[in-house]
Amino acid sequence: MSISDYTLAIEDLTVSFDGFKAVDGLNLYIDKNELRVVIGPNGAGKTTVLDLICGKTKSTDGSIMFKNKELTKLSEHEIVHAGVGRKFQTPSIYENLSVFDNLEVSYPKGRSVFGSLVFKRTEEIDARILEIAKEIFLEDFLDMEAALLSHGQKQWLEIGMLLIQDPELLMLDEPVAGMSVSERQQTAELLKNISKGRSVLVIEHDMDFVEKIADKVTVLHQGRILAEGNMKSVQNDPAVIEVYLGH
Repeated sequence: MSISDYTLAIEDLTVSFDGFKAVDGLNLYIDKNELRVVIGPNGAGKTTVLDLICGKTKSTDGSIMFKNKELTKLSEHEIVHAGVGRKFQTPSIYENLSVFDNLEVSYPKGRSVFGSLVFKRTEEIDARILEIAKEIFLEDFLDMEAALLSHGQKQWLEIGMLLIQDPELLMLDEPVAGMSVSERQQTAELLKNISKGRSVLVIEHDMDFVEKIADKVTVLHQGRILAEGNMKSVQNDPAVIEVYLGH
């Protein structure tokens, strides 16, 4: 495959902090509609990779091509506009607004200052909000204040706030941390569902969860790729067992 066939093609990506290479010559390729999970011990560089893709951190070297667009030259908001959505570890939702209002505020047309001045709710927007609410298991909670949702529901709401912007690449950092067993199960279902229409990149520590969702697993160690493949091959890789699963 050529680079242009991938949704995301990362090549020779490096970032140094005071001489320490947090990410070191990384090559990572993600297909259209692929659900990729990145695992690795603490300090492996997982979150830094997401920071580099979304422009929060600037690379020292290398290339990040998203649908043939070089992201390393773009600002954070330009990367969002290009179609990259990111969810951080702690949910950032508007606690004092209802679930419906949280989704409405995130609707792309209301995004600019001018856009929000002339922003009017239409049947199309209402329908889209309802569609997303169903997808994130919150259709019965549209009128509820977001502060009253469970931890897992807040995580889903934040995923919904990204989905309503229709990103072509969605990045999630430890989406099931702190969730109940049933919420984890539903989140696995949700992520499989949303990867039917976009590429999804997930960082996760929970191996049972990874096994449920991953098309392909990438193992990072000290800023480099240690192993890559399906969950079974990765779990049986002696190098992976030594640095990660053995701890």
